[in-house]
This record gives sequence, C-alpha cells and structure tokens, in this order.
Amino acid sequence: MTRTDQTRDMDPLWTLSAAVLCRRYADGTASPVAAARSCLERAEAVNPTLNALIAVDPDGAERAAVASAARWRSGAPLSALDGVPVTIKDSLNVAGFETRWGSRLYVGQRPDEDETPVRRLRAAGAVILAKTNVPELTVQGYTGNPVFGVTGNPWNPALTPGGSSGGAVAAVSAGIGPLAIGTDAGGSIRRPASHTGLVGLKPTAGRVPRRGGLPPIMLDLEVVGPMARTVDDVAAAMRILGAADPDAVPQTGFGPFGSAAVPERPLRILYVPAFGAAPVDPEIADSVAEAAGRLVGLGHRVETGRFDAATAITEAWPILGQAGIAWLMRAHPDRLDALGPDIRVLAEAGATLSASDLFDVQRMALALRQDLATVFAGHDLLMTPTAAALPWSAQETHPNRIAGVPVGSRGSATFTGFVNASGCPGISIPCRPSGAGLPIGFQLVAPWGGDETLVSVAATYEAAHPWPMLWEGTKA
Repeated sequence: MTRTDQTRDMDPLWTLSAAVLCRRYADGTASPVAAARSCLERAEAVNPTLNALIAVDPDGAERAAVASAARWRSGAPLSALDGVPVTIKDSLNVAGFETRWGSRLYVGQRPDEDETPVRRLRAAGAVILAKTNVPELTVQGYTGNPVFGVTGNPWNPALTPGGSSGGAVAAVSAGIGPLAIGTDAGGSIRRPASHTGLVGLKPTAGRVPRRGGLPPIMLDLEVVGPMARTVDDVAAAMRILGAADPDAVPQTGFGPFGSAAVPERPLRILYVPAFGAAPVDPEIADSVAEAAGRLVGLGHRVETGRFDAATAITEAWPILGQAGIAWLMRAHPDRLDALGPDIRVLAEAGATLSASDLFDVQRMALALRQDLATVFAGHDLLMTPTAAALPWSAQETHPNRIAGVPVGSRGSATFTGFVNASGCPGISIPCRPSGAGLPIGFQLVAPWGGDETLVSVAATYEAAHPWPMLWEGTKA
C-alpha cells in the first residue's frame, strides 16, 4: 500500500518531495533551514559510498535557507520551490562553485555568474546544496571521470546510475534533495532517471533558455531539464526553468510552462518495443509492455508498431560528440594530454571527420524529423523503453551485451538520441522494477512543444500507479 502525503509528513525531511516540503513550510511544521540541514546530513551519510556530489556549499545553503524561511514566515514565498534543496549538474555554471566538467582540462574555472537556468532557480528561492558528478565532458552514458572518480547507483552502489546526469539522479534517489537540474544531449536526463526510479524530463529544444555556460559541444541538441521523485516536482521546476523570457537566447516563442493546451481526449499512443534488431533486456521489455497496458487502462488508445527510422541517427550520434570535442580542443591545442584516454580517442576521431560526415548526420536528422511528423500525424505520443539495458557495473562505460547480444557504446542508448535530434520533448516515467528490484523506466515522446502533455500524462500515470522511493522498498 502506498503511504499518503499525510503519513509522509512525519518522515525525515530529506525524504520529502518539494511539494510536501513547501506545504509544511506554509503551515509552519518545517522550515527551509531544517530541510537544508536534513539533506546535508543525508549527504554526509551516503555520499562517501555513492560519490554523487563533487562540491558542497553548506554555508551558502544555510544563508539561502535562512532568507527563504523569513519569506515563508511573512507569507511571501517567491515560488513553489522557495526553500527547496536542489543540486546542479557539474556541466552548468554556478556562481561560487568551480565548474570542472569532469575534466583536468578545466582547473580553477570558477564563474562569477550563474548560467540562466541556475539564475532562475536562485531567483525563485531554491536552495542550492551542491554540484553533482558527470563523465568527462558529459559525453558518455555512465558517470565517472579522471578528476572525481566513479558514481554508484543508490539502488546498488556497485552498479552505474547511468549518465551523463548520473550524479544528479544518484543524489535525488538517495535523498540528497528532492530535485536536480541536469542536461540531456542524447538521453542524459532520461536514461539515468530510468536507472534510479525517478522522473526525468528532456524539454523541447529552446524551452529552457541558456546563457553563460560551457562551450556548446552539442550545440542546441543539449537541453537543460529537471529530475525528481515526483511529477509534481518536475512540473514545479519547469514553471521556473521554462518561464517566458523575451531577453533570453534562444527565443522560440514559448509561453510560460503550463500555458500550452493539453488534449482532454484519450491520447493515441504508438508503442514501439524495439528499434529494428537492436536488443532490449527482457525484463525491461516485459515491464514497459505492462506500462503500455496500464495506459490503456487509463483510457488511452495504444497501438504497437515500429519506428525503425530512429536507428540511423542512433548509430551516427557519436559523430556529433566527436566533432564537438575536436572543436573544443581547437581552443586548447597543447592540452590533449589533459583529457582522459577515452575522451582523447574521441577528440582524435573528431579531428579526422569531414564536412560530408557532419552533413550526413544533418541529413539523417532531417529525414528523422520528416518521419516523426508522419508518426505524429496519426498519434499524439510515441512510447518506448527509456533504456535498453538494466544498470551495469559502475566501472564500465557501457554494457557489452544486452539480452545476450554484443553491443557497442550506444547499445543501451538506443531509444533516446533521436529525441534530441528532432528537438522534441521526452520524459522517462518509472514502471515495474526488475526481479532484483532495479528500477526501469518507459519513455513518452511528444511533438515539438508538447512538454505539458507529457507532464500531464505522467501525472495521471503516477496517480494510478505510484512508484516507491529507495527507502520504501522495491516493489511497484
């Protein structure tokens, strides 16, 4: 039986969602100061095992929490995240923290200003606790780097939480703040969320403005988005991150998050269990098929079909990362040795690419968008597994086999890169875990600009089929 929010009110503050924390701030039964301290104490207890956080700012968090508590006492909170403890991925600039990007290339980089999404959170009263670990330059699907080492999965620390937002999801899943902000250039929010029992939203390209960040090695294919334990918390974050801002770059004509219309009719969902012959772990396949049935039970029309058009862009995706790293290293021509061996190989491969190679990827992306337009002409959403593999060894960059089939570095990432290439929004939602209790997620993809629809469907699914937190057990 799932416990009610009223029961959760008696739990330690580090276990509570942002929504429940703010309700308790409003009624005076908890304070932002106590919540920040509770999450920092939790970090002291679990981070030595997980290595999710790479820098912590207890003094800054205390100051922000004290200011928030005063606002709540006066009945004037700044937002639904005022006083909520938040962690930030170490691929975003946060004033007062070093930005290391998991690389020896970035030493002593301490920005004076927040990147746009961080600035928005701070202006909304969020309490920034720490920065979270990443793979070097955030171009791998696990989380480990030569500077800070490897991050473990809270559900089993010997396994990976995925990447590149692995530190972010490990922190939230373990109770180090109810919300994390990360980036997604090929699944880096969604797949880690699926590996740790969280909700992760990759917004439409341009929905969350960015300015004042690291060199854009994946251009606008990389977006900023939230990871949380509940859909409500993801929505609260998006109302801040996705607020309309005529002065922000890029400007895409979006209104504030929550202003777009959400279809009231039952949605037409194309469920794609696999892309071509790419293997999927049988336990993931069974769990996601069950989730498709649950969506039918909620009144939606789910049709099983194929979408093999995504296969080509998935196979070509590494080319973009290689080209981006090679471009980055043009500013550091004498520092190739500062890169870890795996990333150095990518940089060297990128330096050999031709304009035709990059044009081929652009051509694939154009064809993909045309194929997706055909899908969305007859369906409202596309549904897939989020990841093709269950969490693997934390020391390995990727699984070598899935369902007994040898795979390469993108084998577990089959289902996510095409969403970035299209610019469309995608969300990962927890479904029934594996027999060993490891989290599994399914992905919903909407047409460009359909972020609100994804969050609405996820909220309905969560209400009917809530998922447990790590400390509540492993059975859905």
